[in-house]
Order: sequence, then C-alpha cells, then structure tokens
Amino acid sequence: MTAPQRDEALRLDPGYRSLPERFYARVAPEPVSRPRLIAFNAPLAAALGLELDGADEAALASLWSGNQPERLGGTVAVAYAGHQFGQFVPQLGDGRALLLGDARGRDGIPREIQLKGSGRTPFSRGGDGRAALGPVMREYLVSEAMHALGISTTRALAAVATGETVWREGPLPGAILTRVAASHVRIGTFEYFAARGDRAALELLVDHVAQRHVPGVPIASPTALGLLAAVVERQACLVAAWMQVGFVHGVMNTDNTSIAGETIDFGPCAFLDTYDPATVFSSIDRHGRYGFANQPQAARWNLARLAETLLPMIDPAPERAVLLASAALEEFPRRFEAAWLDGMRRKLGLATARAEDTTLVRAWLDALHRGQVDYTVAFRDLAALAADGGRAREALRARFADPVDFDAWVPAWEARVAREPPLPPGARAAAMRRVNPAIIPRNHQIERAIAAAVGEGDFAPFTALSIALARPYDEVDARTAEYARPPAPGERVIRTFCGT
Repeated sequence: MTAPQRDEALRLDPGYRSLPERFYARVAPEPVSRPRLIAFNAPLAAALGLELDGADEAALASLWSGNQPERLGGTVAVAYAGHQFGQFVPQLGDGRALLLGDARGRDGIPREIQLKGSGRTPFSRGGDGRAALGPVMREYLVSEAMHALGISTTRALAAVATGETVWREGPLPGAILTRVAASHVRIGTFEYFAARGDRAALELLVDHVAQRHVPGVPIASPTALGLLAAVVERQACLVAAWMQVGFVHGVMNTDNTSIAGETIDFGPCAFLDTYDPATVFSSIDRHGRYGFANQPQAARWNLARLAETLLPMIDPAPERAVLLASAALEEFPRRFEAAWLDGMRRKLGLATARAEDTTLVRAWLDALHRGQVDYTVAFRDLAALAADGGRAREALRARFADPVDFDAWVPAWEARVAREPPLPPGARAAAMRRVNPAIIPRNHQIERAIAAAVGEGDFAPFTALSIALARPYDEVDARTAEYARPPAPGERVIRTFCGT
C-alpha cells in the first residue's frame, strides 16, 4: 500500500480512507442554509492539534456544518452491517455521517473526526441523512459528561444548528454534530464483510484495527485471536464502568459496539434516577433486551458475533478456531466481574479486596432497589456518611421508603470499613467523592435544555448544563445544586428516543 497523502486543509491523515473503496462510499456533505454555532469544544480542538484559534463563530459554524468541503478533504460514508435487537441486517452503514480523517494531536494518537447529520449517503435507506437539534444536543451533553466521568467514550467537538427543518413525527430544527473517536469501526463492520464472504477485506480490517488499537502490545498468534482478546477486555471494562455510574446505553446493537472500547451512539441513552436493575428507557426496546442489568449479557452476545466473523483467521481448522475463540470469550464474565467489583469497592470506600465484598455490594444495591432510592445521590450521601456519621446517617436513612434494609446494611459496611488500613480523617470520604459523582446528565435536565433550544431558541440552559457536567465530582454549591437534584415525580423522564 502506498504511503497516505496528508490532507493539508485541516492537516488530517486519511486513516480509514486509505483502505480499499469497498470499505466506504465517497460522499460530499450537503450544504446547509444558515449554520449557527451552538457549541465548540476548544480544549478538545487544541488537544487534536487543530489550529482554529483565530476562527470566529461564523467561520466555525461554516466549517463544521460541512459548508466548506474543500477544507474537510475527501469525506466518506463508512459501510457496516449489524445485529439490531438480535436480527441481522446485512447493510447499514453511515446513513447520515461522513468520516473526514485522522487528527494527530499532542499525544500522537490518531483520532477520527466525523460529521453526523451531514446529509444523505448510499446507506441512508430512504432517510434524509440529517439530524434533529435535540439528539445532537443530547449526544454533545452526554458524550462530554461521560468523558468528564472518566469513562471511555467518543467526544463532541462541535454542534451546529443548520437553520433548516427536518421531519420526524413533525417539523424539527436541524443540526450537525462533529464527533471524535479513536475509530468508528464497529463489530458490525466485521459483520459486513463476513456476510459477503470477503476474506481479503476482513484480513485488511483486522490488520488496520490491530495496528491502530493495540500497537506495541504483544498479540497472540494469529492476530485475529489477539484482537478478539483485546476487544473482549475493553468491552468488559467499558460496560463495568457504565454499570458503576448507572448508565443505560439503550441500543446495544452490534453496529453500536465500538472495537476501540468506547461508548458510541448516544441515541436513547439515559442515566438511572431511582435504582431499579430492570430499568429500560429506550422507546424501541419493547422487551428490555438492553435494560440496565442486561447490558453485560448483551455485550457478551455482541462479542460472540465478532468472534464468528474472525473464525477463519483464528485457525484454518474450524473446530480449533471455535475452541480458541470460545476461550477468549469466556474471559468476558471474569474480566467484567473483576472490573465491576473493583469499581464498586472504591464507590463504597474500600481499597482492599475481601471475599465478602460481593455480598456487601449486592446487599447495598438490593437495599437501594427496595428503598426506591436515587442511585447517584445514595453513593454521594454514603461518602458524606464516611466523613460524618451523625447527621449524614439520618439524611441518607430518610431517603429510603422503608429504612429496614438500610439499618441492616450500614453496620455490615462499617464493620468492613473497620478492617481497612487506617486513613487520615476525611481521606476515605474524599476518595469516595472522587469516584461517586454528584452531577450526572439527568434526563429531565437534558430535556429541559432541549425544550428551551427547540421551542424558544434559548441555548442558555444547554450551556449552563454543559458547564456543570464538566466537573461531576466537585462539591455541590449554590450554582450547581440544581444539577445534583434528582427529578421531582412530575419531572421524571421514563422514555427516550433514538432521534433517527
């Protein structure tokens, strides 16, 4: 393969565009009439090495709306397939997104930049290829909140209102999101070529992904098996992190499962308020396939679909290939449980591991469920209890509809904490606050910000919420108290929508 030519407009490398053309379709963004900048992530732009400091809002809006295709270089819509709620669709692809190329910033690591909502592509399947303002705002807020929470995720670089109308159930203002990812390769990308029996493309894809995501790391021979093991590890850690903060992805199809181990595609996603492991937000998840507690099993199922595409490259003998792939997949529950339990220990203020910890954690979650307690607030209050057992204990106890489980659990937790190495006063509570956020992107606040923008053209609530979400672990003060408050009964949002 010849050396890639550098894209001088934004100084982007071709990256994925260097692969053969059956991996994508060359498409230019469709121009929009009145682009207006909603948000621009200047720190992320600087980290990516994008020299845009002198650009004003109008120039940034024009660039990230796709109205300056000559500056973006050759844009492509990526091909992929996917299992959607368990049903295989042989061709999906980016129906409304265009990949620009790779930015290499301060750390030298390549990251793909993509426009989402930039118009029709050959994969649009009859859609308009556009995005509505509300889903763009939701993805900007939640993806950046995930980053602030320390969870692997795609990032939001810019959001632009297009000045045009898109039609869903009715007319809505349009918008475009600029998304940044380690890569946009999904399990569904492998499924696309496997369904076509294109072994050569699969081998190219394996090499591309392995070189990009596991460079310098010893990989088992053959490369496909080492890649599978790496993806299993990353997905286990990712889903464990979701579970620790109460995140519900909502649409964990294989086309929404990143090979890089990043949270991707924030359609009907949401965060738990009152703790209930059966919680389902997505309006299209009618049977709870991707409910909160089902996410680890869903991830494991998705990984099995990836393994199926790699079998011919794992070993030429089918039976041996299945044995090797199965062994790699069997690491998922072990690795997930270890990552989840380690994180939950830290949330409870525990720095060491004991056999009884799983029982202690699950008893706490059961108590929250039966007591109808807000998940985020409960853990933050527990940190306060670690600092000051008196008033904090009563405040937390009062959150339980029936405190009998709380009364039974707290002595067991205190006894377990007493077996930890001694710490200076306040150190345990401080450590707990570093892993238990006070502020998460709550559904009712996101919907309030969207309603103000869509209904009144008022983006002040969006901006204020963005600022609050950027520092989720800080102590709450008068300016941020509203964002730490659980929804009142009349404010609860129990259904979220995909936006496509």
